[in-house]
Amino acid sequence: MTLPLFYEEDLPATDQFKTNEESSRHITQVLRMKEGEQILITNGKGHMLTAQINSAHKKNTEVNIIHRDFFPSEKTKSAVAVSLIKNTSRFEWFIEKATEIGISSIIPLLCSRTEKTHFRRERMQSIIISAMLQSRQVWLPELWEPVKLDNLIKTKDYDQKFIAHCIEEKKVDLKNSFIDKIKSRIILIGPEGDFTEEEIRGAIQQNYIPVSLGNTRLRTETAGILAAVLLV
Repeated sequence: MTLPLFYEEDLPATDQFKTNEESSRHITQVLRMKEGEQILITNGKGHMLTAQINSAHKKNTEVNIIHRDFFPSEKTKSAVAVSLIKNTSRFEWFIEKATEIGISSIIPLLCSRTEKTHFRRERMQSIIISAMLQSRQVWLPELWEPVKLDNLIKTKDYDQKFIAHCIEEKKVDLKNSFIDKIKSRIILIGPEGDFTEEEIRGAIQQNYIPVSLGNTRLRTETAGILAAVLLV
């Protein structure tokens, strides 16, 4: 039987510790686990612990670590920068699915035509953690604070950079644009009204490559998911 997986931001160096209240409540009240049963714990940074329950309590379940593993991330670092959108539930759907797909970083963008600027980071982070656990991964995507497009495109953190937009001009197919042995990639996805021409030109000046995601016009969150699939 597959052991249930839980998240602990800080893992102890000792062999015994108490799980956080959320994990403890799930262990005792949802799964109704008892002393002697085993669970898995990750910190979202590649570490995986196998632990045995010593004392089950709804607020702080005590466990004993019986095995430690580390799984290095061998894939290319992939980031999807997506404009915040008016419908919050659609953006939340995007970050959940992007996490399940295995994206490395999720960057909420603020563009000229971005209509939604309110960002509930704590809720978004909770969705990402749940999606990581549900898909049984040990690497938690980095969730950025919302960042202005002009500031993001000036960063030098990515080796290969793309921008997807809807203006009719020469673009390359994203899935045919990857360079082998690249350590990191980023793609920009605009708001529901698309990037402005000035924003597109600004990104191109910073070596962003204009790319196409297909022949149909996609919603912002759908474009983000398609881009995540191709990048990962």
